[in-house]
Amino acid sequence: MRTDTSLQEARKVLSAVPYFADLDAQSLETITRSAIPHNYEPDELVILEGEPAVGLYVVKSGWLKVSKIVVDGREQILQFLGSGEVFNAVSVFSGAPNPASVTALETTRLWMVGRDTMLKLLDSNPRLARLVILDLAGRITHLISLVEDLSLRSVEARLARLLLEQSTGDTVQRKKWATQTKMASRLGTVPDVVSRTLRKLADLGLIQVDRQEIRILNRPELEMIAGIER
Repeated sequence: MRTDTSLQEARKVLSAVPYFADLDAQSLETITRSAIPHNYEPDELVILEGEPAVGLYVVKSGWLKVSKIVVDGREQILQFLGSGEVFNAVSVFSGAPNPASVTALETTRLWMVGRDTMLKLLDSNPRLARLVILDLAGRITHLISLVEDLSLRSVEARLARLLLEQSTGDTVQRKKWATQTKMASRLGTVPDVVSRTLRKLADLGLIQVDRQEIRILNRPELEMIAGIER
């Protein structure tokens, strides 16, 4: 039986998700009581590419990676997921198998809302349906941008864009799992190239690389390299 503490946690986490923020009290309570908590340790697989979708996941705490294994056996990381983010929406609402694998990068706690619950709620809540459509459109835009990056931009431009996207203010915090190997998998290259490119950006005075963080010293120049229009 679900404890009051567990229900309170589920309600707090789910009500903060844009999908559910404006739901009526009864619908939110239905989702809260159906949600199942899951805990994962570093490197533990959450979702396997090609398997049927069982539900929509919300990240309570921790970090995960969304990835695919490309033809030559290399890993292509599509996205990093952190607290408050939602994943597996495409499979849940389309009925298609999981399009990618999701793996915990550190100790992670998730809440999962079953596919049947989500579909029933979608049928009875037009506002939720609109929010889902907007979210899925955003995910398509993200993937198009990723394809554009990998096919049309240099590693230097892709790295500059990644640093800008991951920065809070002018600082990129370096998680323990955020190795140059992980960064290379996200950028579609190899660790040695990432290392050389970081050094080049540092030598140009655009960034400062420390053990626990990367500081952006010249944002306008970094944006120009990334191809971001101000």
